[in-house]
Amino acid sequence: MIRHFLPVAALLLGSALLLFAGGINALLLPVRGSAEGFSATALGLLGTAWAIGYVSGCLLTPRLVGRVGHIRSFSVMCALAAVAILMSLVLIDPAAWLPLRAISGFCFAGAAMIVESWLSERTDPGSRGRVFGIYTMVNLAATTAGQMALTLGSTAGYTFFVIGAVFYCLALVPTAISSSAAPNPLVSVKLDLRGLWRNSPVAVVGVFLVGISNSAFGTLAAVYADRVGLVLTTIALFTSIPILAGAASQIPVGWMSDRVDRRKVLILLALLAMVADAAFILLAPEGRAMNLALAALFGASVFAMYPVILAHANDHAAEGSFIQTSGGLLMVFGLGSIIGPLAAGIAMSKLGEQGLFLTSVVAHALLILFTLSRIALRAAVAEKDKSGFVAATPGRPVTPETAAMALEVQQDQEKDAA
Repeated sequence: MIRHFLPVAALLLGSALLLFAGGINALLLPVRGSAEGFSATALGLLGTAWAIGYVSGCLLTPRLVGRVGHIRSFSVMCALAAVAILMSLVLIDPAAWLPLRAISGFCFAGAAMIVESWLSERTDPGSRGRVFGIYTMVNLAATTAGQMALTLGSTAGYTFFVIGAVFYCLALVPTAISSSAAPNPLVSVKLDLRGLWRNSPVAVVGVFLVGISNSAFGTLAAVYADRVGLVLTTIALFTSIPILAGAASQIPVGWMSDRVDRRKVLILLALLAMVADAAFILLAPEGRAMNLALAALFGASVFAMYPVILAHANDHAAEGSFIQTSGGLLMVFGLGSIIGPLAAGIAMSKLGEQGLFLTSVVAHALLILFTLSRIALRAAVAEKDKSGFVAATPGRPVTPETAAMALEVQQDQEKDAA
């Protein structure tokens, strides 16, 4: 077992350090911004800026890598991310934080793509599935650890900004000193809405609405928790528990979606999410236990939706178009992620903290209605014709390279089964 991971240990370490810093960065800004008196709209715009940067990184990083190579590109991404978080400390102002957050999103997408490309190239078919699984768990653990690290001190000073920058810089060290050869060029994607719509309307509409809901929660959950009076430790749990619940729920959800109409599974998940939405809105919980329990239910449902949608799209996709389909859906998810935090921020500014879940409940209701209409118009895919369900790391949008790795794992599993 160990021999399979030694060639990629440096890449896994680099990814862990990157995700740890990203976890700190993602939670620190809304908590500190809320303490500084930033409006919910301004804090929501941070998520919008990050999503714009992330989508841009997915589109432009392949060109950068083609010009200067993987190691230099990865070093640039980590260095710029460190500069962005440090400048966020120097310039504590919403107008300054927005472009800095966009830079962070760009760098995060680019660095993740480079690591994933390298990881895929360095693994042999016999161990690729296990390495992909370990990579997913490392990312999940590192993101959660980064968020929970904020409970060890106060966000009022400069400490966590500096710690985040330190770990961004440390992330470039393992790949910089690696002696392995640079991998193949990165996967390039483009948005083909007509092709995606012909393939699966449910996937297009669904992934857009899920992008709205998930990004709104990911950006403003800490602001909501702070405004209902939760302490910092509970705020960190409030943002971390949904990610862990989403990771755990993908096991039974994947099993179920491989055996019944995936659209019905998607509706079930949306209904569960609406239960959590409605409870947050109607009960307005202020206690620790109720908020954490509802956050777990919310995360278990919303963070399992994306892989179900992706699997449904691939059920209808032409053979050999997995990367094109998943890359296109990633771009649509990104468009939803641009809109979601802004819409939720405005709702919270006008209607109070429950505005976050009003945004989500509208997105989930629209998802259910549209999916029901498509079930009436189009028959389900036969079980024997379904593609494999591939879990996604909750709390972190996938990249085109993630999709490429997932395809390779699926192909290896099919070869083994044959």
